[in-house]
Amino acid sequence: MNGRIIRWVGTHLALSALVIIGIVPFLWMVATSFKPLAEVGNGTFLPKIWRPENYAELFKQVPFARYYANSLFVAAWVTFLQCLTSAMAAFAFARLQWFGRDATFRLYLATMMIPGAVTMIPNYTLMVDLHLLDSFTGLIVPAAFGAFGTFMLRQFMLTIPGALDEAARIDGAGPWTIFIDIVMPLVRPSLVTLALFTFLGTYGSLFWPLILIKSEHLRTLPIGMMAFDSQYGKQTNLMMAASVASIVPPLILFLLFQKHIVTGIRLGAVKG
Repeated sequence: MNGRIIRWVGTHLALSALVIIGIVPFLWMVATSFKPLAEVGNGTFLPKIWRPENYAELFKQVPFARYYANSLFVAAWVTFLQCLTSAMAAFAFARLQWFGRDATFRLYLATMMIPGAVTMIPNYTLMVDLHLLDSFTGLIVPAAFGAFGTFMLRQFMLTIPGALDEAARIDGAGPWTIFIDIVMPLVRPSLVTLALFTFLGTYGSLFWPLILIKSEHLRTLPIGMMAFDSQYGKQTNLMMAASVASIVPPLILFLLFQKHIVTGIRLGAVKG
């Protein structure tokens, strides 16, 4: 009994230490965002003089609201298209019968092994040929399709009993009706998980917008913050304010949908 208590206490102490290690940098970022520039780097954790004006000054110096809106716009469209195309592809691979289905899925899945840096130059060349450089369309279209989302939703759809499809066909339902009215409501947990992963990945994307976007009014948050840091000098307090402001949407989404994330990951990995 004593050994079990010792293990329980030790486990919780170790987990508490990991939580502290993980949360201290975040708390430092928040505290620094309220410091005057003169107090940054003086060794104190909390500011002696609190300056919430840092956030207002950030929006005055750069069009931060525009960067915010651009990131949300691009991330929302990529998330919508990624979920739509992945769900349709997953339905075709999991619920429909056609020649070469499994071989095609394995080939499609193999694209996940290709690093993104390898496909960046071909994608850029394609955007040049399609005259989509320096545009939101160029940011959205290449990211609207992905093998990961198709794989995750397919795994979930494989757990849905095939008898539901057969019963729907007996009642006269076609593939589209089965997809929209039967399958999609059942895959909602995995769909929410995919939507959140896609939104976070697109919202924080740096390299693709960096090489594609040239105009200031089209910059997303990561590009805008990098430009602000290089143009206005090392204003660490304002950079921390920008960082805190930028993580608000992902944080809200995670808090709202954390139950769906756990459910989606757990159920989506039941059947291979």
